[in-house]
Amino acid sequence: MIHPTALVDPTARLADDVEVGPFSIIGPGVTIGAGSVIGPHVVVKGPTTLGERTRIFQFASVGEDCQDKKYAGEPTRLVMGDDNVIREGATIHRGTVQDRSETTVGSRNLFMAYVHVGHDCVIGNDCILANQVTLAGHVTVGDHAILGGLAAVHQFCHFGDHAMAGGGSIITKDTPAYIMINGNPAEARGLNLVGLKRRGFSREAINALTAAYKMVYRQGLTTEQALAEMRSRFELPEVEHFAASIERSTRGITR
Repeated sequence: MIHPTALVDPTARLADDVEVGPFSIIGPGVTIGAGSVIGPHVVVKGPTTLGERTRIFQFASVGEDCQDKKYAGEPTRLVMGDDNVIREGATIHRGTVQDRSETTVGSRNLFMAYVHVGHDCVIGNDCILANQVTLAGHVTVGDHAILGGLAAVHQFCHFGDHAMAGGGSIITKDTPAYIMINGNPAEARGLNLVGLKRRGFSREAINALTAAYKMVYRQGLTTEQALAEMRSRFELPEVEHFAASIERSTRGITR
């Protein structure tokens, strides 16, 4: 299952059925789960843990030292869940001791060609990062998020659950859950209605979120007034999650 031209460090821990393609390098401190396929010309550097059924395509670099100038060789980590797909040329870096010492990725995510995930990022489950999406350090991406090709996210930004960014978006503020953004700089464009419908959100929840969105973006209310209004009108977990994603913003939300 390991090509004779591949270099696998004797301390790396690979499940018995892991495939490693020609000229790939698996370094010390790497753990790879069952059913995983590492393509040709891939570099995986530790400490890194990859879950089961991970698939990595050629020329990807996973678990490399981060590009933060403060990084001084500390043993920071990359931890990824199951069923992730990492396409050609993608780069995913480990964390820094100045933050969490760990870059964390959930399960069932798709990282298309040339995606970059910077140090200390936290990515949820079931996300799609299209070609050449770039996440600076310390970025948080929620579950079921979609970032279109060439989108770039400023460091420390939060990108909410079920949110969607159009291709080429420059994201310098926090993006609340459920909304669509686009542009340079990115601006709110409405709810991610297609995504919510595809994921089975009820008509009641979608209608309530539509009204809540208008309170924040269309009615001239302050953020505090909008949050109070939506909570007084709707007692739905989806609306509360939308409100909470706005409240926890540290950089201010996309306007």
